[in-house]
Amino acid sequence: MLRAPLLAAARSQRMRKLVEVVPATRSVVSRFVAGAKTPDAARVVRELADDGLRVTLDHLGEDTTDAEQAATTVRAYEELLTALAADGLAFGADVSVKLSAVGQFLPADGEKVALENARKICAAAEAVGATVTLDMEDHTTTDSTLGILRELRTEYPWVGAVLQAYLRRTEQDCRDLAVEGSRVRLCKGAYAEPEEVAFQDKSEVDKSYVRCLKILMQGKGYPMVASHDPRMIAIAEKLAADAGRKADDHEFQMLYGIRPEEQRRIAGDGETMRVYVPYGDEWYGYFMRRLAERPANLAFFLRGLATKG
Repeated sequence: MLRAPLLAAARSQRMRKLVEVVPATRSVVSRFVAGAKTPDAARVVRELADDGLRVTLDHLGEDTTDAEQAATTVRAYEELLTALAADGLAFGADVSVKLSAVGQFLPADGEKVALENARKICAAAEAVGATVTLDMEDHTTTDSTLGILRELRTEYPWVGAVLQAYLRRTEQDCRDLAVEGSRVRLCKGAYAEPEEVAFQDKSEVDKSYVRCLKILMQGKGYPMVASHDPRMIAIAEKLAADAGRKADDHEFQMLYGIRPEEQRRIAGDGETMRVYVPYGDEWYGYFMRRLAERPANLAFFLRGLATKG
């Protein structure tokens, strides 16, 4: 019942101002966000690497309509990749990029600007042995994002895609992308979407997720299973085994701060486990979507405000 109001709040500037001024907010948010600056992100990457976990890093920000801000985001990723390389942490790392943060929504030539900015990030990643995954946002950006993905893959075939199982179109997108060398992260989806384009019932989303998983596991690409749901993880493990997959041709992904013990268990079992690590000052929208996904996250936040405010 709280999902829709929380997702609406994620785009509310008024609510953002209210949440950000609560003194306890930052200390609670730190469970889900690595910190504001590059050194904060690098510190968390080191801690996770010591536990045998891989990472994908997201410099937080979205819906950018200013060209200079988009360029600033590119520089932030370049700085991050340079810092990781200096610490010996870049090889095998990944960065997750929202195209709306690098210019996709600019009023003139937004897609072109986003493509060129994404190319710069890909070049910086390739130089240090890292990869890039294009995050997926709401359904209105799906075709644009997949079009930019196709362009990038002509030069950087390892660029990853994200598909969201709650969208009705995603099974076909999985078929299209389950090809040799194609890295595809499958998640359930975290945006408020209309019924005509997205499943609304949790059980329908779960069924779609399993159908999509089957397509990806039986395909020739590299599936990335993004889920905290124990049942989905168990299904993915069985589908991978049935398809004859090994630990180096698929992986599991979870968000930083959510089920860390399970993350370490999966890695300890010999599977590839990658943690999605967000960082930066623009944490509000990301944080609110995490609260909307699981009631336990909201309860944690409210307890934190009660005890630390």
